[in-house]
Amino acid sequence: QVRLVESGGGSVQAGGSLRLSCAAPGYSYSINLLGWFRQSPGKEREGVAAIWLRNGTTYHADSVKGRVTISQDHAKNTLYLQMNNLKPEDTAIYYCAADSRVDGSIYEFLTPRRYSFWGQGTQVTVSS
Repeated sequence: QVRLVESGGGSVQAGGSLRLSCAAPGYSYSINLLGWFRQSPGKEREGVAAIWLRNGTTYHADSVKGRVTISQDHAKNTLYLQMNNLKPEDTAIYYCAADSRVDGSIYEFLTPRRYSFWGQGTQVTVSS
């Protein structure tokens, strides 16, 4: 079992920035994929960004490209999501997720079903 704890959420005005963190105490070397997802009321959970740890390749949803960057610090067992130029439509609960499988298509990396472990989420609110 992998425990994930998100932090860094909050309220900002449009155009502002936030950096989300996801701590994974006892980070497992079996984890190969880490991702960030978000969900707003009445909407399905959507992928924001992912990182394939085997080679460091990152993937970002089209809706956030150029504004959001995923990164990880393996020494600190922490995953980050830097979000800049935030928009009201970015308002959501943001979740960190992890998975250990090595199979599957990269096209699944931004889909919730690809992940086995989830954090509790952190709220991000962007006001206009």
